[in-house]
Amino acid sequence: MSLETQNSEISGKRLMALSLAALGVVYGDIGTSPLYAVKEVFAGNHPIPVTEANIYGSLSLFFWALIIVVSLKYVIFIMHADNRGEGGIMALIALALREAQGRPTQAKVIVIIGILGAALFYGDGMVTPAISVLSAVEGLEVVTPVMKPFVIPVALAVLFGLFMIQSRGTAVVGAAFGPVMLLWFSVLAALGLYNVIGNPVVFKALNPVYGVEFLLSNPGLALFAMGNVVLAVTGAEALYADMGHFGRKPIQRAWFLFVLPALMLNYFGQGALIIANPAAAANPFFLSAPSWALVPLVALATLATVIASQAVISGAFSVTRQAMQLNFVPRMEVRHTSHEQAGQIYLPAVNWGLMIGVMILVLGFKSSNNLAAAYGIAVTGDMVITSILATIVVALGWGWGWWKAIALFSVFLVVELAFLFANILKIPDGGWFPLVAGLAIFTLMTTWKRGRQLVSERLKGDQLELLPFIDSLSMAMPVRVPGTAVFLNADPSGVPHALLHNLMHNKVLHERVVLVSVQTFDVPYVPDIDRVEFRRLKENFCTVMIQYGFMDEPDIPAALAICEKDGLDISPLDTTYFLGRETLIPRINSEMAFWREKIYIAMFRNAGSATAYFKIPSNRVVELGTQIVL
Repeated sequence: MSLETQNSEISGKRLMALSLAALGVVYGDIGTSPLYAVKEVFAGNHPIPVTEANIYGSLSLFFWALIIVVSLKYVIFIMHADNRGEGGIMALIALALREAQGRPTQAKVIVIIGILGAALFYGDGMVTPAISVLSAVEGLEVVTPVMKPFVIPVALAVLFGLFMIQSRGTAVVGAAFGPVMLLWFSVLAALGLYNVIGNPVVFKALNPVYGVEFLLSNPGLALFAMGNVVLAVTGAEALYADMGHFGRKPIQRAWFLFVLPALMLNYFGQGALIIANPAAAANPFFLSAPSWALVPLVALATLATVIASQAVISGAFSVTRQAMQLNFVPRMEVRHTSHEQAGQIYLPAVNWGLMIGVMILVLGFKSSNNLAAAYGIAVTGDMVITSILATIVVALGWGWGWWKAIALFSVFLVVELAFLFANILKIPDGGWFPLVAGLAIFTLMTTWKRGRQLVSERLKGDQLELLPFIDSLSMAMPVRVPGTAVFLNADPSGVPHALLHNLMHNKVLHERVVLVSVQTFDVPYVPDIDRVEFRRLKENFCTVMIQYGFMDEPDIPAALAICEKDGLDISPLDTTYFLGRETLIPRINSEMAFWREKIYIAMFRNAGSATAYFKIPSNRVVELGTQIVL
């Protein structure tokens, strides 16, 4: 066997392994949609009549929504808009901002749109575990009506257990995700075939004419149906968001060769069942299985929805860490749950916040039917925002120009805006929840972003220029004491306030002074060779610029160790880190509303410490305070 053939086999095996892993992480959300999507059309809060024309029309809409929105938009086009291999809303914001350099107004609009998309993502992150697990556990009612009172307690117990194990990481459980989801999609396909064989004529719904006729014959009814058809494409954002974990090819291959056929077989199988037995519309997924298979199917469905929920929770952790790096949210505690995979992280604040939101949803809405109304609007809002940001990237970054980019994404936007409008009708039924949650998170994120800008402006207004300051020290040098002093410095050209306070109160200067500035770029990772920029100044001062990407993990001591080659010896026992600690005071008639100032100050006080965030040894830190009037 030739070396080329061996390499090809290894490459093929790796692609298969990654495709299998992608089944478990990427496709959990969209893969559990058959549990409730068809049921919501014919037995939800706004059901449409169970007629053959409506069944064929709905199935046609399901199929073409998956083709246009998921296959064409996400799998083929959006996945090429990657930021050095990374995807997701934060990566797309970074790409769009890069193209808007030198255009402050356009950049501001992009940031606002992007933050809104991230806020809706968190709303989606609360609804997904609630509706997925609840719809699976509701299968117990199909097994026996006696189990109905136990549905909500069992769902709450499953969800509580899911959030409790987050701190232990997903490394062990994650190894089983791929095989479980492989079994799940195989069962979806098998159930679809089981029902389609008796009524293969259902495949004529592949013809888009049935979908168009359904929309035109009764627009009011069709609009309510469209609001539920969108449930079939929930999870499409995960394909893009998780691209950095697996790469484009494994995700594309898993979709076209396995996931899409399995989903379509199952949807058409449910349609065939309803044609044969209209009463089955009450829960077509579980009723499509033989009675002997119901109990194991409920167990498998519950496991699949747990996996789907895990993917959303992990995504919330990842998005939050990226948002921290891009200064959209305060610093939070980040724990790594794996020594091998940097992406496996746990954020306690996000975890418990999501859990509380999910529990409130389950107890408040009580059924997957009610939750379906809350689900669609967050998903469609995210899709519209992704299309808008992608249009900017394709027009400017890919060099297509505005006309070509708008022509392409207007096709997707027409479909997505129709979905969004259909879901707006469901606001009174529960669609208000993700809007309220999204608005609250949007307010917090924009308040934090604006607050950080104000604090930076206030500090910069009182700041001295670094080089003239060092020159002035030469004329009246204070007492130099042994050791190295490291000062964090937001502005590389200015003097850190902590250094001035140390001079004012202690009247001394260390024999070596290192001014460290941290800069986060709009790329996922910065290679180690570009991590630091070292510059030696007069009077034994030096500056170190440490550069990170928004997926990198800040570690200042590790970065300073790289400077040994430049002659900077950072001995842990001989080094003291000086940090500024600001006390913020609100002010009426400031550039930011007084109530937002109060919110920002509360967030600032509860933010994680710079010591933990930058992995600075806590026993080597001295904090020096200053007051800032906003």
